[in-house]
Amino acid sequence: MDPTCHECNSISFCILGKPNKSIGNCPMIKNSEIENEALNLYKTDEIIKTTTKMASIVEASGYLLWPRLKDTIEFAKGMDFKKIGLAFCVGLRREARKTAEILNKYGFEVCSVCCKTGAIKKTEVDIPKEYTIFSKTGYPLGFVSCNPVAQALLLNNSQTDLNLIIGLCVGHDITFTQLSMAPVSTLIAKDRSNPHSPAAVLYTPYGDSYFAKDLKISQKEKK
Repeated sequence: MDPTCHECNSISFCILGKPNKSIGNCPMIKNSEIENEALNLYKTDEIIKTTTKMASIVEASGYLLWPRLKDTIEFAKGMDFKKIGLAFCVGLRREARKTAEILNKYGFEVCSVCCKTGAIKKTEVDIPKEYTIFSKTGYPLGFVSCNPVAQALLLNNSQTDLNLIIGLCVGHDITFTQLSMAPVSTLIAKDRSNPHSPAAVLYTPYGDSYFAKDLKISQKEKK
């Protein structure tokens, strides 16, 4: 049985160090061999040991005090990272520039690559013409494809110690992460409708009504 921890009140169980015996698929019971394998990796894999330790130190030090960028800075300092790469969306170029300025002040070397690097037309990578985005006045805005492959390869060439995603589209972030030789962390997750705060829709009645409406439309289309 696959784990469904989202259906469990974890605060009453694993966070206190005990499994939930009232459900049949608690991984602490059902997959104890995997849990033991994970524990062994924490003890034997030096990279996992180091990143886990530093992540916990940063979390405890800045809990409810620091923004995510400060967490990232302290983690990078603790890991002795020197060069940080920014893979950013052209729509968040100002955020990328500000991030770079702050990182520079903390002593990091920063290199960055825009998502439109290479200027590859969408039609060159088999994206249908109808998915070109146009402005209200008819000006083509999205005929050049995002290029997460080149972003990753360019930052690999720069031999970065850590790469940060700043607003890459869903899917492109996956491609970038897959190809990046350096570890990757998301600094800003793109969500144009919610000022790049994807969790916002989960806290509002609008979110429930939006997805309810969207599901009805999807079901009608299937019929």
